[in-house]
Amino acid sequence: MRRSDVRVHVWSEKHGGRQRGKRESKPADPDQGSSSEDENSNVTGEGSEQTGKTFKDLGVTEVLCEACDQLGWKAPTKIQTEAIPVALQGKDVIGLAETGSGKTGAFALPILQSLLDTPQRLHTLVLTPTRELAFQIGEQFEALGSSIGVKCAVIVGGIDMMSQSLVLAKKPHIVIATPGRLLTI
Repeated sequence: MRRSDVRVHVWSEKHGGRQRGKRESKPADPDQGSSSEDENSNVTGEGSEQTGKTFKDLGVTEVLCEACDQLGWKAPTKIQTEAIPVALQGKDVIGLAETGSGKTGAFALPILQSLLDTPQRLHTLVLTPTRELAFQIGEQFEALGSSIGVKCAVIVGGIDMMSQSLVLAKKPHIVIATPGRLLTI
């Protein structure tokens, strides 16, 4: 994948099984560079991948738009512009983009909006390959969801299993875990 590529693939589900559905693949503007390490921070800076749209234009609710403002996210990145509207429709999305491009926000905002629409404990499980990424994703969910009272649990190896079991027993809204620890807990 070239440095500036952004790809969003959409699959639909039919009769409980996966069936390939509409597939969209849109490369990013080749004149754009990558964004900063903090996915949406300083989106007016170099490589901001600004799209001219707002989070509200993408269908994000006002309370989550305010959370984006509080984090300094001025405008959605390319991956967010492509993925958020599709995810808000309830479709499966596979997004490919460079590190720091806003991928976490691209899936976290639709998940949080779904949680607002259907409030329940143990709403979402996010699996990630590394503990470092799990903590980063957890921080993003907590920052975006702080104004709506989202409770998150990060379940990874290297931390006492009993304390993690107690956190899960409280039934958080969102669980972020590595597969190995999730299987053993």
